[in-house]
Amino acid sequence: MRPEADRKTKLVLALVLAGVMLFTSGCGITKALSSLKDRFAGQKVQEVKSPGETPINLVPEQPAKAVETTKVVLYFTDATGQFLAAEEREIPKVVGIARSTIEQLIMGPKPGSSLLPTIPYGTQLKDINIKPDGLAIVDFSKELIANHIGGKAAQELTIYSVVNTLTQFPTVDRVQFRIEGQNVERVGSVVVAPVMTRKDSIIGTR
Repeated sequence: MRPEADRKTKLVLALVLAGVMLFTSGCGITKALSSLKDRFAGQKVQEVKSPGETPINLVPEQPAKAVETTKVVLYFTDATGQFLAAEEREIPKVVGIARSTIEQLIMGPKPGSSLLPTIPYGTQLKDINIKPDGLAIVDFSKELIANHIGGKAAQELTIYSVVNTLTQFPTVDRVQFRIEGQNVERVGSVVVAPVMTRKDSIIGTR
């Protein structure tokens, strides 16, 4: 009977050992899969490797796509403060190019430029709508008036910097001003109703 008991004991030990090995192996697989998932979740981790192994590239790096750009003309005040002066600027080409252009105008001239900004500090573009008949409705925040330095000449430069900038586009020939969503008759001392058209005589020569 003793040999039979020994065989049973050995069989039990073998089964226990196999179970331990399976459990350990399963934990290892689970840990490996968890680690792999974490690596895919991280944006900066792109490869997984084991000690002594060649890295495996899981997320191949893609070359950066070139951004298509277009040239626009922005009108700022010249150094004399009496006329507008054109500044060419290259900006990303987007569907709403008129909106992007006015946002660039609000940002002001390039650093180091002798030109002066025309849009008062704090002014925001609330909305812009280009109608099929060539009318551009442009809506600014109240700062366009509230933060303006004043004076009719300076106010005209502000108004025509917007009008002349927008009418460079073949789809725009008239501009209507709104402040905080409301139509306005005047911006300061300048009458802007019902619409404004381009004025090239206010552009100085360099």
